[in-house]
Amino acid sequence: MRTTHSPVRELRAPETLGLESRSDFRRAGIELLESLPEGDGSLVIDLTATRAVDSAGLGALMLVQRRAGERRQTVVLRNANEELRFLLALTKLDDLFRLEVSYR
Repeated sequence: MRTTHSPVRELRAPETLGLESRSDFRRAGIELLESLPEGDGSLVIDLTATRAVDSAGLGALMLVQRRAGERRQTVVLRNANEELRFLLALTKLDDLFRLEVSYR
């Protein structure tokens, strides 16, 4: 019996996701999504090293998520800090992402 796994791409978010880094981050995320087959796959955004996300960074996450939605793909936020999780809940955006925590 053969099982198929959906392809996954990973993107490491910068330490500060904001005005200075949003364009490069958004561009990299969309390129990775477009390297996956439409209708399949997920983009894991690794936020382990990310300490701060401002409104521009949140906007970049939303644009990546919107593109994934258009392509019927999933965006996973890995190791989002408590502040970002709170911000996502406060803005009611937490349902748009799959949140994943790895324990080390």
